[in-house]
Amino acid sequence: MRPDALHRLLEDVASGALSPDAAAERFAGLPFALGEGVMADTHRALRTGESEAVFCSGKTPEQAAAAFAALAGPGGPVLATRATDEHARAIAAAVAGAVHHPSARMVVLPGAEKVRGTVAVVCAGTSDLPVAEEAAITAEALGAAVTRVHDVGVAGLHRLLGHLQALRQADVVIAVAGMEGALPAVVAGLVPAPVVAVPTSVGYGAAFGGLAALLAMLNACAPGVGVVNIDNGFGAGVLAVRILRRGRGSG
Repeated sequence: MRPDALHRLLEDVASGALSPDAAAERFAGLPFALGEGVMADTHRALRTGESEAVFCSGKTPEQAAAAFAALAGPGGPVLATRATDEHARAIAAAVAGAVHHPSARMVVLPGAEKVRGTVAVVCAGTSDLPVAEEAAITAEALGAAVTRVHDVGVAGLHRLLGHLQALRQADVVIAVAGMEGALPAVVAGLVPAPVVAVPTSVGYGAAFGGLAALLAMLNACAPGVGVVNIDNGFGAGVLAVRILRRGRGSG
């Protein structure tokens, strides 16, 4: 159940169109949905503002589709992350209107209310694009306007400075980088917005699968940087939208 559905339920009780007992029964019957080995949390949107996402990695296509369909009952937005083509085909067959975003490895059922404010997603290199697109698609699916800035790693700092005006106009910046992970600290020293840093597992051996970038971002000398886990574009997108919601409201 989503907040708008709860409001309609309460309005029906207030108008007399629905009895309190019937409303309580309808509400009590919706906290989760079962199917194909999954238990979907259908009340999460009431608590946090966005519904549970389906993490497809490790799930069969049938399990991913069952979870997605259970969450899609009240309508969108619903997100599936780390989806293969097989996951996407199963979800699309189960839920009309589900859209596959291969570059982000995601499937999305649209339907979010617009959120005031803009998220800029900036990534260091094209190798970071899958994670950057996961962040961008997540933020867009949850109602935010997104500006994308790609391939502006610090090895060619002039490329980043060419987009500085757009970055300074954003309300939240998501900075995605692997290797030495320097990009978020540089961005945070140039813009007034909070910066959500996303380390990626891109890099040669001493990058340690993203650990070097993670530690660099945690040690950023510029203030205003918050760091999510390695390759967690989804978490960065959710965090950025929550910042917008609390700062400016929705609608």
